[in-house]
Amino acid sequence: MINIETNRLILSPLQQQHWPLFLRLHTEAQIVALCFDVPPQDIIRQKFNARLKPWTPDSDNWLGLVVADRATGAEFGVTGLQLQDGVAEVGYLFLPEFYGKGYAAESLQGLIDWATDTQQINRYQALVTEGNAASEKVLTKCGFALQSIIANAHCIGGNYFSDHIYRLDAG
Repeated sequence: MINIETNRLILSPLQQQHWPLFLRLHTEAQIVALCFDVPPQDIIRQKFNARLKPWTPDSDNWLGLVVADRATGAEFGVTGLQLQDGVAEVGYLFLPEFYGKGYAAESLQGLIDWATDTQQINRYQALVTEGNAASEKVLTKCGFALQSIIANAHCIGGNYFSDHIYRLDAG
């Protein structure tokens, strides 16, 4: 079983009991405002169930990990990756009350270190919606660099936003 530990965090596989956290992370306006429109609950459930599947580097599904505080066990975010053609797309969502504490960067760096060391993954990518400065800061803190911008890539709340594509070559 995958268990990634950093100085302050434990990242462990998503389990059925994490549904309330996953649902909140995908429906709370402050969290998703610069990510996506809130999808119907059945679509969120499908995403959740897909992330419950066992993951290997040959999997088509995302590796879904819950981020928890090592000291208290409090669970407050999710992170993970999906591998395609040797490039791991990474993503993360955190509860607003845990913003600004460095947890996103610490969990992402822990995930990258684990994937590079144990899975021999060396190429990473992340997609960030234009205007999501906090997420871009997390990526640059972890060594990612902006590679391209796709103008008007998707619509959130009736407004079109560009996607910023970040890349990292590790190892």
